[in-house]
Amino acid sequence: MSGRIIAGMGCRRDCPAEAIISLLSRACGEAGRSATALAVPAFKEDEAGLREAARQLGLTLILVEPALLAAAQQHCITRSDHAARTIGIASVAEGSALAAAGAGGRLILPRIVGGGATCALAETALQ
Repeated sequence: MSGRIIAGMGCRRDCPAEAIISLLSRACGEAGRSATALAVPAFKEDEAGLREAARQLGLTLILVEPALLAAAQQHCITRSDHAARTIGIASVAEGSALAAAGAGGRLILPRIVGGGATCALAETALQ
């Protein structure tokens, strides 16, 4: 039995839902797993593309608070110097996925990039 799969997403401003859905589909294909939720930084809560992608896919949208996103950074594999300079977080997608996966969660697909978005997958620990 496996844990739930959380897709952590980051994106540029005004990234369209289609680009987010396409990247998430690619990520799930690479991992051979299906996401059960979409985790994004709380500061992206007004991004229409993220909300629309979650709605179209029927996924719960998890807003990751800044403190949890920051705490997850130590477990991230991929870092973006640009993101670190502009928002103070070096790994948005991986950090969001890991933070939402909770204690014992593990990264199963490091960040991939496409269409103005980033995506990483984490698996929750079995309960």
